[in-house]
Amino acid sequence: PVAQTSVNWLIVLGMGVAVGFLSGMLGVSGGFLMTPLLIFYGIPPGVAVGTQGSPIAAASIVGALAQRSRQGVDVKMGLVLLSGGLVGSALGVYIFGILQRVGQIDFVVEISYVLLLSSIGALMLRESAQAILAYRRGAKVHGHGPGQHNWIHNLPFKTRFRRSRVYISVIPVIVLGAVVGVITAILGTGGAFLLIPAKIYLLRVRTNIAVGTSQFQIFVVASMTTLMHALTDHSVDIVLAF
Repeated sequence: PVAQTSVNWLIVLGMGVAVGFLSGMLGVSGGFLMTPLLIFYGIPPGVAVGTQGSPIAAASIVGALAQRSRQGVDVKMGLVLLSGGLVGSALGVYIFGILQRVGQIDFVVEISYVLLLSSIGALMLRESAQAILAYRRGAKVHGHGPGQHNWIHNLPFKTRFRRSRVYISVIPVIVLGAVVGVITAILGTGGAFLLIPAKIYLLRVRTNIAVGTSQFQIFVVASMTTLMHALTDHSVDIVLAF
């Protein structure tokens, strides 16, 4: 009713099943796949973005509860991420509303996905190629595990995240949360595909903790983003979300 588009519900349901399967296997929310799929299927980009927050929240809470049962959620880090994520989501919804009023939201969403996914794909391809070449030369492939430090570990306002076993500044954690909030609001993706690698490679958080904590944070941010979209720009199609 909001998208004003007639769709085959079996196709949309099939998309949800496929993306949900990948979300459970990879630990990401799947929004970066589902939103472009909905756009390709004919759903207006603005509605696809606003609506996608609901299934992102549903997938994230299931993943977070499963990870919590395996001691894979750092609640303290999740709350720090939320402090930035809620501010970022409010800012993103505000920017989304401006773009919608000037009639540029469809163009911005579509071009942003092209640039974002192309950039991430190029970076992953580059690192994979370097790892393969290093292996063939017999050189040691440098890991990204805990205990390795970089410039982020020299920032002030450090705190100890015991579950993650890291002692780092809260500044990059808050900034990461804010970036994910903006991305969730404007592009309709939970941001886990950015947040999890950033936590592993930059903050040196263990993979299982990075996945579980990210899902905990994304659940709250996606829920709030959906609510704000519904109240401010009315872009949430509840039938499509269900």
